Amino acid sequence: MSAIAPPFFRQLPGGEYLDEGLADLAAGRESIPAFLLAIASQRLAAAGLPLPSPLPRDPELGLYRMLRATHGDDAHSQFNAALRRLTSFCQTLEQSG
Repeated sequence: MSAIAPPFFRQLPGGEYLDEGLADLAAGRESIPAFLLAIASQRLAAAGLPLPSPLPRDPELGLYRMLRATHGDDAHSQFNAALRRLTSFCQTLEQSG
């Protein structure tokens, strides 16, 4: 299944994760955007954006490991920043619907 994000979704803060994350999920690739979308999968589905399956298992752990590999000791702050941006995206999406 290939999911396409409506243009409106891409304009929201955090919407930059959508295209790459959807493509990576559809191809079974692990990436920061794919892990973030998997973390928010239920909220995104409720907003009208079902994700390709299967989703990565333990996306929070996968996200942290990927950030650790690229950011080293700064991984924790990068992880928190990414989750805050994702939360902001989901909240804005939910409020607009």
